[in-house]
Amino acid sequence: MGGAGVRGERYKWVALTNTTIGVLLATIDSSIMLIAMPDIFRGIQLDPLLPENSFYLLWMIVGYLVTSSVLVVSVGRLGDLYGRVRMYNLGFVIYTFASLVLTIDWMTGHPGAIWLVVWRIVQGVGGAFLVGNSGAILTDAFPAHQRGLALGINNVAGISGTFIGLVLGGLLAPISWRLVFLISVPCGVFGAVWAYLRLHDLSRRSGEPIDWLGNVTFALGLILVMIGITHVIQPYGAHTMGWTSPVVLGCLVGGVALLAAFGVIETRVKFPMFRLPLFKIRAFTFGTLSTFLSALGRGGLMFIMIIWLQGIWLPLHGYSFESTPLWAGIYMLPLTIGFLVAGPVSGYLSDRFGARPFATAGMLAAALTFVLLELLPIDFPYPAFAAILLLNGLAMGCFASPNRAAVMNSLPANHRGAGGGMNSTFQNSAQVFSIGIFFSLMIAGLAATLPTALTQALTAHHVPPAATAALATSPPVSVLFAAFLGYNPMQHLLGNTVIAQLPPADAAALTGHSFFPQLISGPFQAGLHIAFGFAIAACLIAAGASAFRGSRYVAELETPVLSSGKAS
Repeated sequence: MGGAGVRGERYKWVALTNTTIGVLLATIDSSIMLIAMPDIFRGIQLDPLLPENSFYLLWMIVGYLVTSSVLVVSVGRLGDLYGRVRMYNLGFVIYTFASLVLTIDWMTGHPGAIWLVVWRIVQGVGGAFLVGNSGAILTDAFPAHQRGLALGINNVAGISGTFIGLVLGGLLAPISWRLVFLISVPCGVFGAVWAYLRLHDLSRRSGEPIDWLGNVTFALGLILVMIGITHVIQPYGAHTMGWTSPVVLGCLVGGVALLAAFGVIETRVKFPMFRLPLFKIRAFTFGTLSTFLSALGRGGLMFIMIIWLQGIWLPLHGYSFESTPLWAGIYMLPLTIGFLVAGPVSGYLSDRFGARPFATAGMLAAALTFVLLELLPIDFPYPAFAAILLLNGLAMGCFASPNRAAVMNSLPANHRGAGGGMNSTFQNSAQVFSIGIFFSLMIAGLAATLPTALTQALTAHHVPPAATAALATSPPVSVLFAAFLGYNPMQHLLGNTVIAQLPPADAAALTGHSFFPQLISGPFQAGLHIAFGFAIAACLIAAGASAFRGSRYVAELETPVLSSGKAS
């Protein structure tokens, strides 16, 4: 590939603007459902907290993420073979069509939920095509000395999209749950038309055949592992979590076995899907490891913060439970602002000074923010909370943009789609894993103290013994999801029949703003310390991996690693 003159000064900015819109749309849809979930389930007339409906609840949350995680390497490889712009444009078409079909769900109950889950998965396919090829398109379009800025803007848009989706879902779903999907249609049409008219391929086609056996074993293995991880948070038998469930164990064992078989296959086929020799490139290996660990620490943060705000802080400060999803998104905006400020700036500076100092410092600062969050009381002063969120956004933005630019710069031109997809797979899969890990840690903390606290509190308010025992022995995940989905937790968990039998003063106290937050504060704080401890460890290890990435490495300026075997 040539320099900026060959690519065209105007074209590179067209590529940056369009791919940033594409990635922003794809990542907004990864989180927009979280806040909109109560309105969606009311719209299709289904109670998400009933045990028989837990499948729909989980897969409306993670189905999109699982799909995009599984496919992003494959679609990046397809971009290397058939043209990155062609695959990217196809992503816009799939994404926009799935968004339209999601809008016209006319069914209710289980059929309506199945429709949404299936088409969310199809929407995730489109999102994978967009995310899996955008980084390679930008790397082709920009010269090495400007890629940090370009990839920084693109990456920040992607990460910020997950938080923007929270606010959009909270704003649109109360008007109509269909708007959550409909808003993507005109944006997708605009992006698709613009991409087809203005983007063109600058990459060299390899013409190598597709590694079908590798693709199938990788996809099935990763899907099984992710199903196992996400279903761990559901209770099994007398256990509060599903680690002993045959389904979970079968998925995890089967998934790991398939991924092991995939690793063997990739060492023996002539044209593998996963370019294992890329891991000989030190900058790529440690950059990708840092990506995985940072996403592991960051991914669960969003869920923990939402539950903290919705279940405890906002009700204590007078917000109705129904309004907490929207306000949780609004109160988390400092995090998004931090990303938006730090990402482009750190990306630009990394073009001049290299990625290592910014990425390493970003992870160290992120670990510090988790320490500061641990020190906050459960009923915190918001200015302190906002300042820590802003610092966390600045830290994550300082890491993400330089790190992604360094990873993409380290890749040979003909492997940018596959390598970029590999990096995105580690990032997306870490977000899914972190949901299971963080919820498991929270549930472990809640299970130790919540049953006793519930029994004492409900007995004091004259709740019948049978109802008290049923609620005290209910899975902690039910309590978490009740708060997470914006329900009045005690009213929903006890039911209107039990509430109607209580003295009016007790009924008012149980369903008021302060009872549930005060009840859950102690047990929640115990789980919170465990979860934040995990996040601190993940960020510190990510900082260490980033520090070991070596000096600045740009593949097109170095001896080809895949042929020579030399690392940076």
